[in-house]
Amino acid sequence: MQHETETTACGRSAVRWSEALHALWSAADAAEDVTALAGSLYAVLAEFPGVLTVVGARWHGGRLRYMRNLRPTDARPSLVESDHQGWPEAAARAPGAQTRVREHDTADLTAGWPEAEILRSVGAKRVIECAFALDAGDWASLVIGLTTTEPADPVLLLRLRQTSEIVATCNRRIVTQREDERRQVHDAFLAEASLQMDASLDVEETLQRVARLAVPAVAEGCLLHLREGPRLKAVASAHVAADRQPWLADVAQGDPWLTGVLRRSVEGEEGLILSGDALAGGPLGARAPGEGASVRVLSVNPLRARGRVLGTLTFLFHRDDGADMPRFLTDLANRAALAIDTSTLYEQRRRHVVSLQRHLLPAELPTVPGLALSSAYEVADDSLDVGGDFYDAVPGPGGGVALLIGDVCGRGAEAAALTGLARHTLRTLLEDGSPAAHTLVRLNQALHREKARRFVTALVVSLLPDGAGFRAEVANAGHPPPLVRRSDGEVASVECSGLLLGVQPSPAYASVPLWLGPGDGLVLFTDGLTEARAPDGRFFEELLPSAVAREGGSAAADSLAGRLVAAGVEFRASGEDDVAVLAVHVREDR
Repeated sequence: MQHETETTACGRSAVRWSEALHALWSAADAAEDVTALAGSLYAVLAEFPGVLTVVGARWHGGRLRYMRNLRPTDARPSLVESDHQGWPEAAARAPGAQTRVREHDTADLTAGWPEAEILRSVGAKRVIECAFALDAGDWASLVIGLTTTEPADPVLLLRLRQTSEIVATCNRRIVTQREDERRQVHDAFLAEASLQMDASLDVEETLQRVARLAVPAVAEGCLLHLREGPRLKAVASAHVAADRQPWLADVAQGDPWLTGVLRRSVEGEEGLILSGDALAGGPLGARAPGEGASVRVLSVNPLRARGRVLGTLTFLFHRDDGADMPRFLTDLANRAALAIDTSTLYEQRRRHVVSLQRHLLPAELPTVPGLALSSAYEVADDSLDVGGDFYDAVPGPGGGVALLIGDVCGRGAEAAALTGLARHTLRTLLEDGSPAAHTLVRLNQALHREKARRFVTALVVSLLPDGAGFRAEVANAGHPPPLVRRSDGEVASVECSGLLLGVQPSPAYASVPLWLGPGDGLVLFTDGLTEARAPDGRFFEELLPSAVAREGGSAAADSLAGRLVAAGVEFRASGEDDVAVLAVHVREDR
């Protein structure tokens, strides 16, 4: 009978473990960081009989990145403070390619064991250590403290290996996904940078644009130097933190250590990537005073084209992964150098700016006879992440104009890169006279060709003079439809729809005809305006038609977009999306 009872108990335990293992795998599939697994992972190990504590740590060589601890009575793992980050002896514990499980007596734990104090404090007599590789020199350890000096239960050893496999697999998936996303961002950024550099005849202005676009999309800081005779002159700088911009500009202007590094890059065949001790003695790195202490990696690439060195392109990274993109940085420097050299050949004695490319948003709208155009953009918060809203107005043949507005899903570097790709693709097609619906088809093809992971909405309106007014064609790809305001104050939504861009490879898009007479207007907007929410839960979408009716008359039509955005911002108590508005009004005196 006792044997049957023990067998039944073991069976129930195995079932519970199988369920816990399934739950861990499910959590690992959805996790964006392996630390999200800590709570459930430590808890299932701490439930095993005889376990006093579970200590997890992540390492880079002999440097401790963080350590967490969970005892069976704890509700959740706690982050453990350590006296110092460097444990050189711990490097000997690092595993190779294979997971390693070992047992130790607690008394034998010496240098290289930051977990020792925790294990001894709970009275652990024996320790099981599971060390397993993560990526690029990173490794992790799971250490279990036991109540007995006897060898560990083989079932516990097996469960420890299984949980470590979950963590390692989850980390590999996350690393691969981030690498794929980074490659997409890099490709899109290079395309945008090439457009800006190739389109400008003023070298310094072009490089300032690259610096502004590169921060924070590529790095936390960027410096650009051009050769003037024997010296290197700083021509542009940008930093993710506005209060550090003056410091960075001062460093760029003539710091002796940085000047020496730049000269080494100019004289070398390849770029330089410096980190750790290689930054010693300069204004950057962990041992540097003041603002430079947050810099972890410095990259410098020579701007070399047609056998001549024109200058250097420098990036400052506040994270260690800045050393993982040498090919991208070299490619960017090569494109910059070629653009600089080409413009120098055409404008040897001149430095006048001829900008054929704009930033992610146009600097100004064109003047179109018979129309009043206005635009406005409002950032949702003071974060440094870039939003995905975009708009533009493209003059067309026959006195017409094409309006476009769109929104890339999400925020941050990838959203900004896709924003540039979407806007410039549509603008180029519209400049060539492509119909509104056709431009959406072509942009959808471009997004699939680039394997974009985010969807895009877009709305394109083509306007052509037609008698006393304008004939319009409206094509929509998943974007909020525009509002038309007639001269008598009546406001209606334009019935147009279409599938989001980037979802299906070959969707069909159609244009909806619309006629705008004298005094009529059309308002294009992103969902940040309609989703602005008041404290009582109402959305601005309910009030937008009346706001358009009230503000959209002939008086001050040139500032209609700004007034609508101001009304939405004043109404808003919450809302995490940027707001873009592009409005057109047919003048009554045309």
